[in-house]
Amino acid sequence: MKKNLALLFLLLLPGCKTGKKNPDVSDIPVVVHIERFDQALFAMDTTRVEAGLHELGRQYPYFVNDFMVNILGTSVLSDTSAQAFFACRRFISSYMPVKDSLDLKFGPGDGGMRSIEAGLKKGFQFIRYYFPQYNLPPKVVAYIGPFDAPGVALTRYTLAIGLQLYAGKQFPFYLSSQGQELFPVYISRRFEPEYVVPNCLKALAEDLYPDQSQGKPLIDEMIEKGKNWWLIDQFLPETADSIKTGFTEKQLSWCLLNEGRIWSYFLDQNLFSLEPDLIKNYIGDAPYTQGMPDASPGNIGQWVGLRIVEKYASLHPDITPAQLMKTPDRTIFEESKYKPK
Repeated sequence: MKKNLALLFLLLLPGCKTGKKNPDVSDIPVVVHIERFDQALFAMDTTRVEAGLHELGRQYPYFVNDFMVNILGTSVLSDTSAQAFFACRRFISSYMPVKDSLDLKFGPGDGGMRSIEAGLKKGFQFIRYYFPQYNLPPKVVAYIGPFDAPGVALTRYTLAIGLQLYAGKQFPFYLSSQGQELFPVYISRRFEPEYVVPNCLKALAEDLYPDQSQGKPLIDEMIEKGKNWWLIDQFLPETADSIKTGFTEKQLSWCLLNEGRIWSYFLDQNLFSLEPDLIKNYIGDAPYTQGMPDASPGNIGQWVGLRIVEKYASLHPDITPAQLMKTPDRTIFEESKYKPK
């Protein structure tokens, strides 16, 4: 039985990050321009959907079929049918109020999209610096899809941003009963514009190094996922940890203040367990971690994994991101000698 830590957790001095100076990437040539597929779609004349879709295909040949098939769930443009035209017309009509609300944050002339372009440019420059052979997405596209469509999607030709999941945490649909069934508050509170860039960089990091943790013991999965967050730190060194991890600032402070107690708790568990239910308790979104106080965040296992990776990296100051990401999880665990106080 898991120990209840409500009475055991004590306040400790918070840890702080140390490390080498971030490289200057300002001279690395990168251009980021977000193509506004969303604006073109909703400007379509819904009385002439067939002609409008073919014009959309002419403007966005690299994305229109991904949108039609994978987001709207209809057919590719070359096989469009009356059913596909109807689905597109119905979507535009029903989501027009969503588009109007999103225009207040991301509309033409609004600075919100420009700040996203600037953030992506800086992140792309760091990727180019550390991984010069990696092919960055040739296009970045903004779209509006159904609420169950992804907030970020990496396609063959594009990095696609689903604006419907960045309308702001107070957006009425998110707070509705239907919205809460899809996205409880602990998830929808992150549907803010400042999460767009980190979420995009997470998608690229996962493309560089796909998650290999499934089926591995708990400690290996913690470190494997911690490596992903560590890589995001290299790409977005100036972004707040609370935004990159998705923890609230209060949750993040709680973790830092109680890091030694958190690790002691994990040592009382079976770090080498393959039991899916046990692993699920520590990895993945949740309002808090069962067996720990309500102040704890969900996904605390990934955070501990990040701290182990950071400790290992601090002992190997000359290691490159490519070298660290290829280092076996168990090697990182054993050589880090992670033992927070």
